[in-house]
Amino acid sequence: MSPTGWLVAGLAVVLVAGLPYWLPRAVIALRVRIFAWVGGEEGVRAPGREVPAEEFKKVYGHPAADGRSRGAALSDLFWYWLSPGPEVHQEHLEPGPRYDDVARTTRQILAGLSREQWTELVGRCTRRVLGELHGHARVHQVRLRDLMMPVWAEVYYEVVFREPCPRHVRDLITGNANDVVSALKCTGLRHMDRRARLTEYLRARLANDPPPVPLPSSLTAREQAYYLQGTFFNTAVVQMSEAMAHLLLALATHQPVQDRLVAGEEQPDFLDGVINETLQHFPLFGVAHRITSGEIPRDGQDPIPAGSVLLFNYPEYQGSGGDVFDPDRWLRPDTRPTAFIPFGVTANRPCPARGFAVLTMRVAAEEVLRGFRLESSVEHTRSLPSRGPCLLVARTGAAAPGSPARSGPRLTAMRLADRWAAVPRSLTQLVLGSYMVWDARRQGLCRNYFAASPGGSATSVTAGR
Repeated sequence: MSPTGWLVAGLAVVLVAGLPYWLPRAVIALRVRIFAWVGGEEGVRAPGREVPAEEFKKVYGHPAADGRSRGAALSDLFWYWLSPGPEVHQEHLEPGPRYDDVARTTRQILAGLSREQWTELVGRCTRRVLGELHGHARVHQVRLRDLMMPVWAEVYYEVVFREPCPRHVRDLITGNANDVVSALKCTGLRHMDRRARLTEYLRARLANDPPPVPLPSSLTAREQAYYLQGTFFNTAVVQMSEAMAHLLLALATHQPVQDRLVAGEEQPDFLDGVINETLQHFPLFGVAHRITSGEIPRDGQDPIPAGSVLLFNYPEYQGSGGDVFDPDRWLRPDTRPTAFIPFGVTANRPCPARGFAVLTMRVAAEEVLRGFRLESSVEHTRSLPSRGPCLLVARTGAAAPGSPARSGPRLTAMRLADRWAAVPRSLTQLVLGSYMVWDARRQGLCRNYFAASPGGSATSVTAGR
């Protein structure tokens, strides 16, 4: 072979060997450009040139930043992902009487449990799901999001209906939630039949045995089923499962932090600091968009015009907190990050779970740590398309000493498998994401809904095709 041939062959080997390191990141950057193209030139990025980081919270919380879906090209894509019933999803309802009715009902349902009842419920459901791990093996290899999703399916079913969740209904809820989050991450296409099975169950359940808290009277019977499906059995289950996957994976990849928690000698709020630090580094929201209903004035600058689409980038805003994972910063008032809004801002559609999310995450994490040591060697990213591969090592006695050394070969294999799995997965995300962007624009669920009903009360948009 000629020297040139050897050089080409060597470069090809280096290129192929480096695929897990450069290809996923390159594909993510390309996907970001595709989604930016969907938003078009109408998008005002925050933080960005128009809205710097120091103005992020002020603009986010302004009363005129209250539009949610109507008038934004991105809305077609989110409605597509969150179907069926995106037009009555609490996060996508326009401000007005229907939104007020729905938000009030959500608060009443969630407020029906005291802190003690939340603690008991989450602890009980977590223990039950952990007890279902197969066999008597000391080490279980799991995907953390998959492990935690049945927990929150049971929790939120019981929150809504005030009775334990039957196993077949839990399967319907997790099937629906898995399908939604897979589509959102572009790792799989939508399967509307899976989502429809949960819708039909809820319609039948509401007709024969409605929940204790009356559902919004402004919604039809089908819309009430969509409301429960979207708010509790889609968003709540997905977001809490993602939050717990991030928390447990952070503990698995920061063993000194996990050891301090298990030792039980830390300040009582140290685990809360770990949770906050996890939400700081891995915010559950990517980009939230709002449409301005009026001008937003700013000191020394032109106002943001009415009808602007504001694109609030949580990871970029909270990224100013640095790269070091340091839960102790939350125990010192002078070192707590100010760029931290894990549940939005109070003045503009705050997350309904903001009052008890940390509490319930703490309870679930304590149950997991009580029974298992967490170990993982995978890359931890905000989007977590891998669903969080992790080893659960059963504790023998107090702390299962020496387990990291014994599971070393498995962790090495996990790291290699995770890196190479990212190559086909990233390509899948690019292809399926591009298709879903096109299909969402073609169907125009949000655009057509408001075109048919200027007041926003047209016949329900069910699912798309």
